[in-house]
Amino acid sequence: MNKMTLQVEGMSCQHCVHSIEGALTEIGASGKVNLAMSTVEVMYDEGKISLETVKEAIEEQGYEVL
Repeated sequence: MNKMTLQVEGMSCQHCVHSIEGALTEIGASGKVNLAMSTVEVMYDEGKISLETVKEAIEEQGYEVL
């Protein structure tokens, strides 16, 4: 399992947390959002999904991965 912390802009509330964490779950990853730090700690199996797929899942929810 890979563990990575991504800087994400545009998150401001619990809806953002649920949106991002739900999108990650749908692709087979898991994530923990930290609103105060504007980060998402992601765990994923690089044999099954790529980091690019993780970023796309977050960006499809309307947020910008830096």
